[in-house]
Amino acid sequence: MFATTVACMPHAVVAEVVRSGFVEGRHHGSVVRIDRSGRVAWVVGDADGAIFPRSCNKPIQAIAMVRAGLPLRGRLLALATASHSGETVHLEGVREMLAGAGLPEAALQTPESWPMDEEVRLAYAAGGGRPAAICMDCSGKHAAMLATCVAADWETTSYLDPAHPLQRAIEEVFEELTGAPVAAHGVDGCGAPVLATSLAGLARAYSAIVQAEPGTAERHVADAIIGWPELVSGTTRDEAELVRAFPGAIAKGGAEACYAVAMPGGEAFALKIADGATRARAVVMVAALRRAGYDAPVLQAQAAYPLYGGGASVGAVRPAF
Repeated sequence: MFATTVACMPHAVVAEVVRSGFVEGRHHGSVVRIDRSGRVAWVVGDADGAIFPRSCNKPIQAIAMVRAGLPLRGRLLALATASHSGETVHLEGVREMLAGAGLPEAALQTPESWPMDEEVRLAYAAGGGRPAAICMDCSGKHAAMLATCVAADWETTSYLDPAHPLQRAIEEVFEELTGAPVAAHGVDGCGAPVLATSLAGLARAYSAIVQAEPGTAERHVADAIIGWPELVSGTTRDEAELVRAFPGAIAKGGAEACYAVAMPGGEAFALKIADGATRARAVVMVAALRRAGYDAPVLQAQAAYPLYGGGASVGAVRPAF
């Protein structure tokens, strides 16, 4: 049984929609900065209200899988944390993961989907492709879950059941890294369980991951994200561009405009746009990073989301804190 109501978070205005010099709308949300020791450095909005981080949870899920015996490392472990664009490199990687576990593509329990990226989707359709479970952006995580079950000698057909040993192991690691009990349970868009925590808890988990010692599951996952950011998202995605611009950083976006970033020194940032508007996600993260003193060309490129009128640029979504 899932809760049907939650307490309203005291979000703040974090972005403005400016068209032709006129503010025609605003996005509310929250963003938190955590220092390397896990303490809240500052917050806009609410650091402690519960959210579903959605796919921002994937690095934590992957850590639990590695601890449970998942043998993947490097690029395929990066794909285990992915919300991928559905490019050929992603689909081939998922097939490689399944083959390594001795499982068919039919073992995936992701919904049949088109590739996430628009250009990839159009090319896939033009080539005669049809919606398929492997094209769903979470298929790398699901393939890794199945491979973990094989490695641990757990049953595979019920791997999405919250009572399955895999999901129980993930919840235990989630609580360890976020530093708090799971605030709520739900079902993610891919059908897997999704666990709720606060933005502060999410940022603390990312800080711990990026500072992990060599040989730990956390370090394996961090190194995979750092080394293969295009497998975690896509070759043209904003998260990959950010990770490439700051060597040693990790970043992961999630549905409903969640975003978490940990920088090489250990400080971390997490945000949630209240209305789920993806267009404000990167813009607000750039503002948070700049407020913390970071600078790079990629931040200039992602500092605003363009608005158009008659085919010409007439404004932008810009940060408002």
